Amino acid sequence: MAPRLAVGRSKTAMDRTVPGNTRNRETERLQRATGNGRSAALSLSEDKQMLAKAETLIEALPYFQRYAGSTFVVKYGGHAMGDPEAARDFAQDIVLLKAVGINPVVVHGGGPQIGAMLKKLGVESTFVDGLRVTDKATAEIAEMVLSGAINKELVGWIAAAGGKALGISGKDGGLVTARKVTRTTKDPDSNIEQAVDLGFVGEPARIDTTILETANNAGIIPIVAPIAAGDDGHTYNINADTMAGAIAAALGAARLLLLTDVTGVLDKQGDLLTDLTPADIARLKADGTVVGGMIPKLDTCVQAVEAGCEAAVVLDGRVGHAMLLEFFTSRGAGTLIRKGV
Repeated sequence: MAPRLAVGRSKTAMDRTVPGNTRNRETERLQRATGNGRSAALSLSEDKQMLAKAETLIEALPYFQRYAGSTFVVKYGGHAMGDPEAARDFAQDIVLLKAVGINPVVVHGGGPQIGAMLKKLGVESTFVDGLRVTDKATAEIAEMVLSGAINKELVGWIAAAGGKALGISGKDGGLVTARKVTRTTKDPDSNIEQAVDLGFVGEPARIDTTILETANNAGIIPIVAPIAAGDDGHTYNINADTMAGAIAAALGAARLLLLTDVTGVLDKQGDLLTDLTPADIARLKADGTVVGGMIPKLDTCVQAVEAGCEAAVVLDGRVGHAMLLEFFTSRGAGTLIRKGV
């Protein structure tokens, strides 16, 4: 901390003569050199560490300036949710973003936690194309876990890191209005497509960002659970990636960040692809490079950037402070998706 200046204050005779106000400059110089008993070598080592930290801040400066006032939508889930140390790192990163003038909006998942609660209560789960078939009882449990336990736990982590957070769901302030998801599947025998009823599984139909903007302007970090009501009055469980993408597009966010349990998008040799366009992604899907659970994540990214989000990033949430490496260093840390020129 820099010394405070006594503006307009001049030294008096008492300042100069009262014991304790007069400093022995030679003693002070020696104490600084030795660190009050520390070795000069240790002091030199600490100087190098402090210099390295200063250089890191200097490297980040243009990114602070570029993103000041911007909105980042972050989908939080996967490994970070089950590891207290990773959750603490995540909360610190989010609070730091807010401290440097960026407005983070966090949308969290919770599939494994919902599954654990359903198992504890003896409720069976089935999935179609990665989406949980959700009856009314399951929807109520999902809301309890997502809007209750997980949402408030994350608010607590943010508070512990020195930030102010507001836990909400898509229901609050009319943030998200949902519509029922419809899916089809092919019968393996007849190869005929059949409609599948997923129950109370929804997707965003409309977004009203008023509550998010109000929170951001008040210095508060919104933490959003992927639960929303439909025009029919029913409660719907929404995929967190999908909800984060829709919110990012509605806000015109500078970044949509999807935390995953993989390094990012990899080529067939297993190397990280650092920059992709929607056209690149279509090609990678067609030739089988991108498969499985990465396909819906990239579809979400493409939809977001084509609907108003500046860029999306698929990032490894298992790496400590990966968000800071991605946003505030020249090398980045994940796969960036943005519209082609």
